[in-house]
Amino acid sequence: MATASRLKLSSWRWCLRVVPQSRALAALVPGVTQVDNQSDFLGKKPHRQHPGVLHLPHVRLPPALANAAQILLLDSTVSDVEDKVQTLTNYLWSRHLPVEPEELQRRAMHLEKKFLENPDTPQTEKKLQAAVLHALRRTTYHWQELSYNEELSLVYMAARLDGGFAAVSRAFHEVQFDVVVAAFALSELPSMADRTAVLHTLWRKTSHFLVLVENGTKAGHRLLMDARDLVLKGKEKSPLDPRPGFVFAPNKKPKEEKFSMVILARGFPEDGNRWPRITQPVLRRPRHVHCHLCCPDGNREHAVITARRHGRDLYRCARASSWGDLLPVITPSKFPPSPAQDPLQS
Repeated sequence: MATASRLKLSSWRWCLRVVPQSRALAALVPGVTQVDNQSDFLGKKPHRQHPGVLHLPHVRLPPALANAAQILLLDSTVSDVEDKVQTLTNYLWSRHLPVEPEELQRRAMHLEKKFLENPDTPQTEKKLQAAVLHALRRTTYHWQELSYNEELSLVYMAARLDGGFAAVSRAFHEVQFDVVVAAFALSELPSMADRTAVLHTLWRKTSHFLVLVENGTKAGHRLLMDARDLVLKGKEKSPLDPRPGFVFAPNKKPKEEKFSMVILARGFPEDGNRWPRITQPVLRRPRHVHCHLCCPDGNREHAVITARRHGRDLYRCARASSWGDLLPVITPSKFPPSPAQDPLQS
């Protein structure tokens, strides 16, 4: 499953350290010690460097790309660029999917039935249709296709170049083979039929990996779930670790980029242990840790980890983990029930 992830954008040097994942796994089974302390799970490394911690590279815009973008903006005649960038950014992040004709018809029938049950509603057919149409216009999102002329293209580049580059770079960090990429494109198509046709075309052109990236919103997540389900209806297709993480990218001011990502691969996944990925900020509380996990089976789990119930090693590994890291456990769906409240409600 694909869920929303976060990109922290800051000015850091490039670095990449790979931690081997050859140690024994923890097994979250109620009533059993959660980490085999006799194994070489950690070796001589501290818990903050457990094998699930991802040392992702810091991403910078290539100097040639950054300089070219600056030159284009400086030479353009676009006025009030900063205001237009903010307006476009707000619009893109608040955008919903277009309503399909079948859904629109269902809503109209529901409103008509509701109006007919109200004795105060005018019963003439013409007035009833006008009331239904007015209610639809008031309650239905009005999706509009963006027409990218020269000015809007420059504004879009100024608004989304850094975040889009960082999000796609994060996807490329997962795979190093031939890929087909569609980033922030499905949301620009007006209907499910158009998206289906494009996805079929992309998948036919895919030899190994198909990478789809959209905004980290409910609409973006829904697009990717529909795309994943469409592709997986065929044979010999399997999702490759479609769980979110984070990456660092350059910006003069700190900035966060939320995005949704799914990677689809031809063939079948390799045998081996799959660790759940942390999909929200880790909440460290006295003597317990809240971790929201995306598990290998596609389910999401809210795990409350304590040293007493899950073992000292797993507890310390969880406290040292961050959003996007892998938690070195197996069968995470077998977390014992916890009386602790959801951290969002505490």
